[in-house]
Amino acid sequence: MFAAGDRVVVAVSGGADSVALLDFLVNLREMGLSLVIAHLNHQLRGEESDGDEAFVVRLAADYGLSVETLRVDVREFATRQRLSLEEAGRVARYDFFDEVAARHDARCIALAHHADDQAETVMLRLLRGAGGSGLAAMLPRSADGRYVRPFLRVTRREIEAYLAARNLSFRTDSSNTDTSFLRNRIRHELLPFLAGYNGNIAARLVATAESLAADEELLEQVVAAAFDRLGSFERTGTRLLVKVLTTESRGLRYRLYRHALRLVKGDLARIGSLHLQSIDRLVHDAGSGASLSLPGGCRVTKSYGHLVFTAGGSGEHPMDWEVPVEGPGRYPLPGGSVLVVEPADSPAGLRMTSPTVTFLDGEQAPFPWLVRNFRAGDRFVPLGMTGHKKVKNLLIDCKVPRDRRWRIPLVFSSSHLVWVAGVRAAAEARLTAPTADVLKVEILGLDPLKGL
Repeated sequence: MFAAGDRVVVAVSGGADSVALLDFLVNLREMGLSLVIAHLNHQLRGEESDGDEAFVVRLAADYGLSVETLRVDVREFATRQRLSLEEAGRVARYDFFDEVAARHDARCIALAHHADDQAETVMLRLLRGAGGSGLAAMLPRSADGRYVRPFLRVTRREIEAYLAARNLSFRTDSSNTDTSFLRNRIRHELLPFLAGYNGNIAARLVATAESLAADEELLEQVVAAAFDRLGSFERTGTRLLVKVLTTESRGLRYRLYRHALRLVKGDLARIGSLHLQSIDRLVHDAGSGASLSLPGGCRVTKSYGHLVFTAGGSGEHPMDWEVPVEGPGRYPLPGGSVLVVEPADSPAGLRMTSPTVTFLDGEQAPFPWLVRNFRAGDRFVPLGMTGHKKVKNLLIDCKVPRDRRWRIPLVFSSSHLVWVAGVRAAAEARLTAPTADVLKVEILGLDPLKGL
C-alpha cells in the first residue's frame, strides 16, 4: 500500500478505528511516512461533533502532525442534494479527503475500515440487491490506488486490543447505536442473529467479498477488451454498437452498460439492476431515437445503430439553480461540483489562472456572492478583452455540449459576473499590483473543456 517516504492523508474521525490506524502508521518508523490528518465535522451531533473535532486537533498536536479540518452541515447538504443522510456524509467526506490530498500532494488516503465493516457492507448490499461487483464490497486498495484500507483484514476486537495495549483514548460516536440507520441495525441486530447459525459469520462474509473481488478483477479485463471492440468514449458521451451488443451474452451486456455509465458519470451511485434491465430493453425493443433517463443526470439514447450514454441530460437536474456564498469556504453545487473560496497570497503572475482556478480582488468582489447556472442574456468581459461577450457564445466557442451547460457555475458579486467557472476568467475584479485582499477561487469536479 505504501512506499518509503510517501505522503499520506489519514482520515481520522476520533473513533477507535481511526485512532488505532493513525497510531499504527505513525509507528511504521521504517517507512518514514509523511502523514497529514483530515477530519470532517458533519455537524450532526452538536457539541459532541465539535468535541470530536477538538479531540482530533489535540491528537495531531500530540503526534506533531499537520491537521486539516472542515465543517459541513451534512443534513442541509443531504436535503439540497436529495440524498440520504448516510450518502450525503459519504460524499462530503470523500470530496474533502480528495481536496486535502490534492493540496498536500499526497500519494494516497488511508481509511480505517476493518473486517467487521466489510462484513456489514456485504450484508447491506445483499439486502439492497447487489450483484457480484457490489458484493465484492470494499477493496484494500482502490483501483486507482487513491484509497487504501490497511485494517480491512483486522477485526474490531483486534483493534480494541491494540488500543488497550497502547493505552490510547478515543471518542465514541453516539449515533453508532441509532438503529434508525440500516447499517446499525445490521451491526447490532442482524449479524448477532446470524451468528446463532454460524458463529464465524463475519469472517465468512469477508472471505466471500475477497473471492468475489478476485472474480471481478478477471471480469473487468473481459469487459475492457469487449469495450475496445464495440465501444468508444468521447467528450460528448460513450457509445456502444447496438448490432454487436445484441450478439453478446446478457451478463457481458450488463457489464458494458455499467462500464459506459461509469465513464460518463464517474460512479454507479443509484444505478441498480432495474436500470440495467431497462437499458437492455432499449437495445432490443426500441426504435432509433428512443431514450431513457437514469438517476444522477444520465441519459441513454438509441441513435443510428449506437447506444449513446450522456451525462446531465435526464431532466432530473434543476433547470435554474442558485447557491449563496457568504464568504470563504467550501460550497457543494448542483451537478456534483464544489466551489472552494479561500484567502491567498498574490500569485506569481497577476493574471495567473486556469479554467478551474482563478484569483479575485476581494475589495472589487465583495461578499455575499451568488453562484448560479447560465441564463439567457448573461454577458461579461473576459479577462484580456475590453468588450462584452455573451456567455452563451463563450460556451459554444468552447464546445461545451448543450446538455452539460446547466452545470457551469457563474459567480456573481453584486450584479457583476466575475468568473465563468471551469471555462473563462473575467476582467471584473481581476488582480492588480495594489491588490491586498486576494481570494483564490477553485471549482472541483468540473472540467467542461475535457468533457466534465
